[in-house]
Amino acid sequence: MNFSKNETKAPKTTEQNVNSVSRIAQGAVLKGDLSASTDIRVDGSVEGTLRSDGRVVAGESACLSGRLFCANADIWGRMDGDIYVRDLLSLKSSAVVNGDIYVSRVQVELGAQVNGSVKVISGDEYDALFAAPAEKK
Repeated sequence: MNFSKNETKAPKTTEQNVNSVSRIAQGAVLKGDLSASTDIRVDGSVEGTLRSDGRVVAGESACLSGRLFCANADIWGRMDGDIYVRDLLSLKSSAVVNGDIYVSRVQVELGAQVNGSVKVISGDEYDALFAAPAEKK
């Protein structure tokens, strides 16, 4: 690899990605679409499409409406809309999902509510679904 002396941007490392988390705090409301290459923690409200290349954690006070695309997700709060997860979706006992779920693997704790269908998809199917909304723009 050749690095010029004028290059000021540090190369990405795994450590930088692991420690990077975007947060939407309790009481915050985001209306619109959010895309991140890092993990996202939501304790507030999101109305729109949420896309992450990493993990999305929706706390007990989280209220999501729209669509969720991510590699992995842990949901304690409420989701009104469809969920697309490349690998593992973990629905905690306080989770309420009103929408369809498209996932490779799912773990549901006793007490979690799902009002919709669950479809098992492959990684390739997820990639096609993940790319589809971006192509429409």
